[in-house]
Amino acid sequence: MTVLRIVANLATPDVDAVRTFYEELLDLEVVMDHGWLVTLGSGAEHRAQLGIAREGGSGTPVPDLSIEVDDVDEVHDRAWLEGHEIVYPLTDEPWGVRRFFVRDPVGKVLNILSHKA
Repeated sequence: MTVLRIVANLATPDVDAVRTFYEELLDLEVVMDHGWLVTLGSGAEHRAQLGIAREGGSGTPVPDLSIEVDDVDEVHDRAWLEGHEIVYPLTDEPWGVRRFFVRDPVGKVLNILSHKA
């Protein structure tokens, strides 16, 4: 048996607002739309991963989602300019990532990160 993908499902009464948040902040695209359920994707193919943690690193709470991007500074600037709540500042972590936490419209905390070269 091989897991082909893991999809995080975010419950919300306002699918359109949450879809717009992720489309605008992370340039995700709709890959499936049933009205009551919208699936967004990046077009990139990656292996499935599931994080299990007692803390989020550097004393932070465990984020609801971790999203790796190719330019964390760009996404951070976009989040800040759009007025989204930054709950952990842009930080170079000792384990080799640069990241920040932002809260989405349904209250989920996202760990947006890039691996440092």
